[in-house]
Amino acid sequence: MELKPRRRDWNLRSCGAHGHVTFRPDEEALAARLHVKTPAGEAWRCLRCDLYVPGPPALAGPADTAPIVLRGQALKDAFILRLLAVERLLRGIILAGIAYGIYRFEGARNSLQRWFDTYLPLLKPVADRMHLDVEQTSPIHLIQKAMHFGHDTLIWAAVGVAAYAGLQFLEGIGLWLLKRWGEYVAVVGTSAFVPWEVYEVVHHASVIKVLALLVNLAAVAYLVWSKRLFGVRGGHAAFEAERHSVAVLEVEKAALAADAEV
Repeated sequence: MELKPRRRDWNLRSCGAHGHVTFRPDEEALAARLHVKTPAGEAWRCLRCDLYVPGPPALAGPADTAPIVLRGQALKDAFILRLLAVERLLRGIILAGIAYGIYRFEGARNSLQRWFDTYLPLLKPVADRMHLDVEQTSPIHLIQKAMHFGHDTLIWAAVGVAAYAGLQFLEGIGLWLLKRWGEYVAVVGTSAFVPWEVYEVVHHASVIKVLALLVNLAAVAYLVWSKRLFGVRGGHAAFEAERHSVAVLEVEKAALAADAEV
């Protein structure tokens, strides 16, 4: 007999990590559909995983005040969004470090120049034996080139990189908190730099640049399509309707209404 791999149940996984969500609606007919009596006592149906959880409900109130709990596909989407958030936050940290490095470089320009004047000549005999032109190695060449930039140029470069780091932090926080504004900021912010990334790939192609471009394009397409941004697939109204359509209480309300019509 062939054993098929078990599909991951995102609802159970989330309940295992964060606990069940039980709710007692004030409407008795609706409450009866979420409640059972067992030899061990009462049990209430979890709004996320559908299992009956022994003990009193965690929350209670009118059905309209029940929390909309992420379930199924929405949980998968949340997992992907938080992966994107981690990537954005890490990128923000790196960019913030670069901005600080540019700022510190401007303040230490004279010291760095003295270091080059003192130690590069000492390294030259060893480098010559290795047939290596120290001054033309990428890091040294880049630093020497940067030392000829004006003060204002370096300051504006630091400000620009810091602003980009701030944008990455904003995107990361919004995506991690699963906020709709975070999704919009991520799409707009990422799309704004796609033309530059395309230019870099065309004129200075590398594996990392190509992968970065593909990841950003995939992230934009995923966010716009799955989250129905900018009116796509019905927009925000359709997105909210989809979320409510799979909510346990909404399903049970529809079942009650159907029973009443029979």
